[in-house]
Amino acid sequence: MQNTANTAVPGPSEPLDTRALLEDPHAAYAALREAGPVHRISGPDGRPAWLVTRYDDVRRALADPRLSLDKSNALPGNFRGFALPPALDANLLNMDPPDHTRVRRLVSKAFTPARVERMREPVRRAADELLDAVEPAGRADLIAAYAGPLPITVICDLLGVPQRDRRDFRAWSDALIAPDPARPHLAKEAVGSMLRFFTGLIASKRERPGDDLLSDLIAVRDDAGGGDGTGPGGDRLTEDELTSLAFLLLLAGYENVIHLIGNSVLALLDHPELLRELRERPAGLAAAVEEFARHDGPAPLAIRRFPLEDLDIGGVTVPAGETVLLSLASANRDPGHFKEPDRLDPNNGRMGHLAFGHGIHYCLGAPLARLETETALDALLSRLPGLRLDIPRAELRRRPTIRAHGLISLPVAW
Repeated sequence: MQNTANTAVPGPSEPLDTRALLEDPHAAYAALREAGPVHRISGPDGRPAWLVTRYDDVRRALADPRLSLDKSNALPGNFRGFALPPALDANLLNMDPPDHTRVRRLVSKAFTPARVERMREPVRRAADELLDAVEPAGRADLIAAYAGPLPITVICDLLGVPQRDRRDFRAWSDALIAPDPARPHLAKEAVGSMLRFFTGLIASKRERPGDDLLSDLIAVRDDAGGGDGTGPGGDRLTEDELTSLAFLLLLAGYENVIHLIGNSVLALLDHPELLRELRERPAGLAAAVEEFARHDGPAPLAIRRFPLEDLDIGGVTVPAGETVLLSLASANRDPGHFKEPDRLDPNNGRMGHLAFGHGIHYCLGAPLARLETETALDALLSRLPGLRLDIPRAELRRRPTIRAHGLISLPVAW
């Protein structure tokens, strides 16, 4: 397809081909924002969807209770997402209040600021161990050797996943997030493998509980309230919700962080003056991570939503039950909200980016994702002098999906 930035945007009855969002996403989103706030596109599942592009509309929609996450509110035949079994589908990305409120309350205790901060040392140890393995070679694929294994280590430690069972997670995640059109059976096989794995892990932890989040959630499910899943204050957790929570925490805790770390490192390599500044003044890393998330975040789109009634979004009437996609990537580059949005500048004091969402569905693991990325960058900058790309910039390739914005590989040398 031609670059969307140089072509007329289709009218509301003609869905936009999303290939432009893969080839040059920020240019394509800029053209769409300029043309209008809401557009009819062909969504990731091949079905028509409504894409919302401007900051104010996206932010309002993220917090609008009339936009449901529950797939049962989609019009028949209008939406075709992941074909997940009930034991993996009863998760926060398919829930509205009050179920969402109840389940989120149970797991949010694992992500309080104090508890996340206590993870800083273990995350740094994991980062240093990964760098110990590659540092002598002087070069590595930073995605395969560092940005990928680090979040897997962190989330598996949090859930209590044994070391021997961690090797298949990236392959499963890849099959679900960026399915291979030539091998559609891989996504189905990944779903089956993950269901069997988590069912077995929960059974194992029931017999031998550990000091981990999954054991805590099992205790809420089994012990409190006489084994009926009732927790403190009347919270309840079904068996499917328990399994789905473990699945979601692993998938989201891995997928978004690997891309945020990879995109952040690439941003530093593209801006060597910023790399030097942060190496000399690592206290600036926290602000830099916020700017990396805004400027080139890991999730271009919020999870799909379905209007419970005909809804006006940006002056466009979106019928009830149709699929709405809120573009976080476009909103975070909207010049109507951010000054010079295409310029990367951690010192600009930009506030209110939407990389982690907004409202009741704001990313539960955002504090941990920030800490992991900040720690990963600090370890890299302090240990690998002369960090540079090991292939021409033009040869880098990104994941072929509009669901995630991340690098397939990042060959570097030092």
